[in-house]
Amino acid sequence: MDRRKSLKTLLIGSIGATSLTLGAIGCKDDKESALVAKEAKGYGRIASEKLHDEKIIAEGQFFSDPDLALIATLCDLILPATPTAASATEAEVPAFIDFIVKDLPYQQVPIQGGLMWINGESNRRFNTIFDKCTKVQQTEILDDIAYASTPETEKYEAGRQFFNRFRGLVTSGYYSSKIGMKDIGYVGNRPNLWDGVPADVLAEHGFEYEAAMLPKYINHDTRDIQAEWDEKANLIS
Repeated sequence: MDRRKSLKTLLIGSIGATSLTLGAIGCKDDKESALVAKEAKGYGRIASEKLHDEKIIAEGQFFSDPDLALIATLCDLILPATPTAASATEAEVPAFIDFIVKDLPYQQVPIQGGLMWINGESNRRFNTIFDKCTKVQQTEILDDIAYASTPETEKYEAGRQFFNRFRGLVTSGYYSSKIGMKDIGYVGNRPNLWDGVPADVLAEHGFEYEAAMLPKYINHDTRDIQAEWDEKANLIS
């Protein structure tokens, strides 16, 4: 299972637990501010929520341009583009993270501190900031903080705590965007058609439908027609 599939699986497993469904919105200039302010007035937002979002948007950009560039790099290392899915930056996840740290101020110090840690570790290893490292060098750093601690990597615990938090924001931002919902296959609440338990599942448990009854089960082309029964409660149609 590749990294994107792993993150998607984790997200599906916790889809009911997250409330980060704001979408990828942020504020870089007046034109963008007007756009996201308009989006913030979308369906399902009550008046107080709309006012709250507009207030957050009006605060302007929180991160510095270099920090946003680093955030974008990290986002695309976590969720890069694939032949079937767009990248995290294409889903505007950096703007989402900029919005979230304004909306949830307790996120600011951990994220800013983590970005400083990433650049500090990059300078220590390669004598340059993370964004100027090669892809191989960047991956080397992330491999030491992206997984469970080992005796060799336990010294990077501060980086690991940051990366766990940051990765959660990236997946929340991506999979609450239109691009991410398309990637995950989410179609929302919609009426469906029930065709019964699949035959192979029944067979696995030693069951099967009665052959005589199969023609009498629901036919979706005629499901609006009321069934008829004889006097002995046998199904006629």
